[in-house]
Amino acid sequence: MIGPSVTRGPAATLAQAAERLRAAGVASPRADAEQLAAFALGISRSRLVGVDELPAQAAAHLDELVGRRARREPLQHLTGLAGFRYLDLAVGPGVFIPRPETESVVGWAIAALTSPPALTSPSVPSLEPRGPVCVDLCAGSGAIALSLAGEVPGARVHAVEVDPAALDWLRRNVAASRLPVTVHEADVTAAPTASLARLTGSVDLIVSNPPYLPDADRDEVEPEVGEHDPPQALWGGADGLDVVRAVVALAARLLRPGGLLVVEHADGHGAAAPGLLRADGRWVDVADHPDLAGRDRFVSGRRQAGGGERATAEEG
Repeated sequence: MIGPSVTRGPAATLAQAAERLRAAGVASPRADAEQLAAFALGISRSRLVGVDELPAQAAAHLDELVGRRARREPLQHLTGLAGFRYLDLAVGPGVFIPRPETESVVGWAIAALTSPPALTSPSVPSLEPRGPVCVDLCAGSGAIALSLAGEVPGARVHAVEVDPAALDWLRRNVAASRLPVTVHEADVTAAPTASLARLTGSVDLIVSNPPYLPDADRDEVEPEVGEHDPPQALWGGADGLDVVRAVVALAARLLRPGGLLVVEHADGHGAAAPGLLRADGRWVDVADHPDLAGRDRFVSGRRQAGGGERATAEEG
């Protein structure tokens, strides 16, 4: 056994770790090996270039971490953090790990909410002289809600989640951030709770990353997803749109006339997701949008002013 005072060269150790991860099918073996090494050393990844020796204790910790990553445990579960836009979020078992593609969804939503052309569009009544009211449906770790609270001046943000494990992570991240986010324990597929019902007709922006994978894809997802992300955050029924339908219905109730809805979806939903909004009859300016890789990724629409109020009232 190597004593704690013995050191090892980091270059060879990193190369071996990367090869081990590559052989296990990890998509980004070198990057993951470097992040795990930095975590084992308690430094940022950028400081690895200045490391000449790897203490035996850190090497042993790295070996353990690489072994777990080779068994396809998510990198973020090993480090306890997930980077998202300008945030470092605490994550672990029981909560969905936010993905890079969702960052572009949030970026688009923020730009659409705050850009002068959007606010002067004929279909968008002017915002009242107050900060916008924003809601994150299916909030998970709080990535979307906290991004809105941190990047939209004066925003009053509400995060909605029902799963107890995810709620624990959400509350932890909100508390750590000290950003103005109100957490609601509520199921978007059920009747609104009293706290959500109080927002009826007053919300300026709703962003949601709901479970949207079709059940038929269960055998096709990577182990990091299928074995470690909570199933309730992944699967959306036979066509993947069960929860998306519920989000659209709830959004129609909560949004003010002209309020904006942005919903992430699977890359196979580029026609079906906007079709849901158009068929619903309460939405205008419906459009689908690609992610940075060019794949259909999210749909947007604005709550119609005037028409469709009867359908909303009947839902309540």
